Amino acid sequence: MSGVAEQNPVLLVEDDLSDILLTRRALKRGKLPISLHTTQTGEDALAFLRREGVHADAPRPRLIILDLNLRGLSGHEVLQAIKSDAALCAIPVVVFTTSHADADVAAVYAARANGYVSKPIGLSRVIQDIVHYFVNVSVAPV
Repeated sequence: MSGVAEQNPVLLVEDDLSDILLTRRALKRGKLPISLHTTQTGEDALAFLRREGVHADAPRPRLIILDLNLRGLSGHEVLQAIKSDAALCAIPVVVFTTSHADADVAAVYAARANGYVSKPIGLSRVIQDIVHYFVNVSVAPV
């Protein structure tokens, strides 16, 4: 990565390669002005966000799309870490997961997530709409 600022970086935290590919395709079809970055573990996501190690030049994302069911550090733990960090807490986090459990929904909103979407429900269109809203419609914190 270069030190040049990227246009609308989005971080996808997802350990399933097929979901990563589907998301990439959906965003490419939607022709959204973003740069998609992916991490496959919660630990790597936090290193990216904190600009640690190989992620020293990582851009600050406009949006984080977070799966709950990650190996190692769970999506719940990643969300808690993001929302309890003064430098990261303003970044919108949308949880995108297979879980339909009421307890997960309640826990995610209690942890201050900005949205909860159960997959698969028209993955392509939903991803495009979520990214469009947070990149083109909402105002990012300064």
